[in-house]
Amino acid sequence: MKKVVIIIFLFLSFNSVFSQYTKIINSKRPGFSESPYGVGTKVFQAELGGFYNNNNNYKGTFLTKDSYGGNLFLRYSNFLEKLEINLDLSYQKDNRIFNNIFISNQKAYTGINKLTFGAKYLLYNSVYKDKSKEIRSWKKKHAFDWNRLIPSVGVFVGWNSNFLSKDYKAPGMSFKGAILLQNDINERFVILTNLVVDNILMDQIQYSYIFTSTLAVTEKWSIFGEHQGIFNKYLDTEYQFGGGAAYLFTDNVQLDISARTSLIASEFSSYYIGLGGSWRMDGHKEKHKSTDALEGTKEPFFKRIFKKNKGKKRKVKKIKIKKRRKSKKSKGPSFFGKKKKKKNRRNKKKKRRKHNKD
Repeated sequence: MKKVVIIIFLFLSFNSVFSQYTKIINSKRPGFSESPYGVGTKVFQAELGGFYNNNNNYKGTFLTKDSYGGNLFLRYSNFLEKLEINLDLSYQKDNRIFNNIFISNQKAYTGINKLTFGAKYLLYNSVYKDKSKEIRSWKKKHAFDWNRLIPSVGVFVGWNSNFLSKDYKAPGMSFKGAILLQNDINERFVILTNLVVDNILMDQIQYSYIFTSTLAVTEKWSIFGEHQGIFNKYLDTEYQFGGGAAYLFTDNVQLDISARTSLIASEFSSYYIGLGGSWRMDGHKEKHKSTDALEGTKEPFFKRIFKKNKGKKRKVKKIKIKKRRKSKKSKGPSFFGKKKKKKNRRNKKKKRRKHNKD
């Protein structure tokens, strides 16, 4: 055990550190997938939303209607740039109608149905070339960078606590693990891939995958599409399809809306609607110059593309021009003075000629 701890410590210590911080908020919402990147040191972020879910088929055991609630996701980073700690909390209220051959019984469930403490760490950051500086060849400047097919990689480890309401208590605590991948296909299009194992150490262990594609439309708006597959030993395989949009209200506030439906046993069994927002308290201070997104740092899925590359203004030293001192020597006659002297000479010559004639 000691050897394992030492190996992990050395791995974390020698892995290169760079800034994951971005000037605008980088939120997990509104999709269910998660990026391998953290929020950056000295940053606290809260992501809050409400949802409504209508489920009309669950293994033929009960019918759930009018299920609604809220979700709170808290994120914080302080110790390492690549490490983020988070908390995932959900509160839900639903009405379940249990059906069997003889009886149809209705019950209401209310309370905290999810409380997960987790940590996320970036293992590998994919680096891309900055082609904006390529001026010699148009073809090279617009050619696809095949390094973009190599994803950035992160890992997530979480603890599903059993500090839940009575109606949602599990047989015991469990754990959650995930591999998080991100590909920046180009400056506007990003693909996230999550491979998740949930309810570890429980009999109801669950495997799932999530694919999310995000497109930056403008500086403020982005849209996304998502597909998720859920596999459980005792339940039918479930496939979910969803989409939505996000709006950047300010650099630290994002608003979002989403919808999804699920397919179980070749039948559409439910639909889901979510609405929420994200807010961050930014206390980050850069110790060094942050690298550009194309050089490998993560950026949010919108605004980074349309931001104009404003070059730094060239600093020009102001040179004070010294005024020439006036010469102490007396100035010569001016132009009009010279003209006047010539006129006087002419007049004198005329007088002499006239006097000589006489």
